[in-house]
Amino acid sequence: MEKGGKKLAVIILNWNGLDLLQKFLPACVEFTMGPQVDVIVADNGSSDQSVAWIKANFPHIKVIEFEKNYGFAEGYNRAIEKTRYPYTVLLNSDVEVSEGWWMPILDFLESHPDVAAVQPKIKSFINKEYFEYAGAAGGYLDSLGYPYCRGRLFDRVEKDEGQYDGPPVDVCWASGAALGVRTDIYLDLGGLDPLFFAHMEEIDLCCRMLIAGFRVCVISDSQVFHVGGASLNQGDPKKTYLNFRNNLLLLYKNLPSDSRNRKLFLRRLVDSLAFFMFLAKLDFGNARAILKAHRDFRKMKKNYTAVKGPDKGFSFPGSHRNVIIDRYLFNKKK
Repeated sequence: MEKGGKKLAVIILNWNGLDLLQKFLPACVEFTMGPQVDVIVADNGSSDQSVAWIKANFPHIKVIEFEKNYGFAEGYNRAIEKTRYPYTVLLNSDVEVSEGWWMPILDFLESHPDVAAVQPKIKSFINKEYFEYAGAAGGYLDSLGYPYCRGRLFDRVEKDEGQYDGPPVDVCWASGAALGVRTDIYLDLGGLDPLFFAHMEEIDLCCRMLIAGFRVCVISDSQVFHVGGASLNQGDPKKTYLNFRNNLLLLYKNLPSDSRNRKLFLRRLVDSLAFFMFLAKLDFGNARAILKAHRDFRKMKKNYTAVKGPDKGFSFPGSHRNVIIDRYLFNKKK
């Protein structure tokens, strides 16, 4: 695709999201398009009027049309392979941006060649004083591999009072809601894992970036506002299934053998507690989702060559904590 010397592509992946495009694309175009950056919509085989609406209202926007829904991971992989700008921001279609939001992301990537991925602060579109669940101010993996964020611990989301403002911070993962990447590293590492389909694929990618020797960071001088749950709501059994399954897969893929087996054994025990908690609440859909996630993990792990050998002192940022103990034993909320 013709880049015209521009450095950054902001790619929005769409699937039957006409309502979201009508709500958020106009501001994205107004506050993003310019001499250094293009806005691109990659359409995952939508059957609504998304593409027709874009072409009618924003004819200068580049649109990539896929013949079917490839999911979040493969959809972005195909779009980034086609565009190949030096830098790319993967931006969810339900994100509100403001003037200049992309500049700190591009500046930071350009000035820090050892950084492969970066995210802005991600705050809630519904309640703009608070962080948003999916990413907040950067993510970690705890001692059992459960994701948590600066600004979000399980269902507890913090109010943004500047507590995470300041210099850029190294994290374990950056949120796919607004994920800035160095395009060549993204492609060299295989991009997002298409077998994940959706959920936690950006965490897996960031883990691979860290293992390859690059950094993942969050910057506080850029912020966006994310609706969240636009594809699957919290508590949806399909979301539970994907989160549990993909979390196990990313641990299997990225941990060396001497710690992987122990961690996965402990995870099975703790996930069993979650299963019984759902049963106690008579939430049979989510209980079945956990069983299916573990069953499919055992099948799908055969697709991967697991990391061999000892840890050699490597650990993911944030892995010194056990967030289940923090949250449910010590009642920590941040």
